[in-house]
Amino acid sequence: MGQMRAALYDRYGGPEVLYEGTVPRPDIGPGDALVRVHAASVNGGELLGRAGGLRLLTGAIERGFPKRTGIDFTGEVVEVGSDVVGVEPGARVWGGLPRTFGSAAEYVAVRPRQFALAPTGTDLVEAASLLAGGTTAITALRDKARLAPGERLLVRGASGGVGNVAVQLGRAYGAHVTGLARADNLDFVRDLGADEAFDYANTGAADLPPFDVVLDTVGTGMAAYRRRLTRNGRMVSVTFDSERMLASLSYIAASAVFGRRRIRAFSGNPGHGLFAELTRLTESGALRPVVDRVLPLADIAQAHRALETGGVRGKVLVSVAGTDA
Repeated sequence: MGQMRAALYDRYGGPEVLYEGTVPRPDIGPGDALVRVHAASVNGGELLGRAGGLRLLTGAIERGFPKRTGIDFTGEVVEVGSDVVGVEPGARVWGGLPRTFGSAAEYVAVRPRQFALAPTGTDLVEAASLLAGGTTAITALRDKARLAPGERLLVRGASGGVGNVAVQLGRAYGAHVTGLARADNLDFVRDLGADEAFDYANTGAADLPPFDVVLDTVGTGMAAYRRRLTRNGRMVSVTFDSERMLASLSYIAASAVFGRRRIRAFSGNPGHGLFAELTRLTESGALRPVVDRVLPLADIAQAHRALETGGVRGKVLVSVAGTDA
């Protein structure tokens, strides 16, 4: 077993705790594929995990340091186990890790159900910008909200990692799309396909018309936006206010009991079918990658800091492919 480069941290804290280190290259079992990672995206859940916030949410038992980061990956299959069929070395793939971190590394060992063929004609580094946001947006709009053609969709955080894909997907589903974003991102949001875009700093929930579906990627002020739902409206929240975690989760739970306009929330755990649908949508031209910046694995702390600082358009990516350790 050789060594490989990976993003690690030895204690909870800010982005500065992250560093590029070495860990054992994973062995594969009969049902696994070994993928050499080209890129991974940086996501909000990783920031929370690195800071120690997930301990409050899950009550997870500590499993020691160093810990890993990264939930999705694009790359190339380099080896397959004896029981794996339909996947050959050299295949370009994209996918995710099931309820764990560790894709910000040179290699991952994954089951075929955890990935799909990557879209042809798309650069493997840029493609990583679509993974977490794309699978979340599909689950939120198609499966949870059941967004229908002609309905009015509001996307909060329309320029972010999930929001930018949701705007594109809403348009592909035939909805009338309104995006809320920073003032300097409004033209960008319209270019993604939004029919309307408003500065969230100057446009409150009460200033907006009713919507059939509200997709919330921000997590604050949920009650005000819930009131903008039509009688049969649906609100899907893909995040929560980390500073008022218990209150946010309690409000989401209470909405399912009281009133018609419940808030739907979910914990993402995408599989092969969702990644394959994302490939189809990308190859059809319905979705395109939106990359804010690409940083090398050695700059993993800077990548986390960029997302934590805010103002990101699309995704911050970590490029991993390079010389073997």
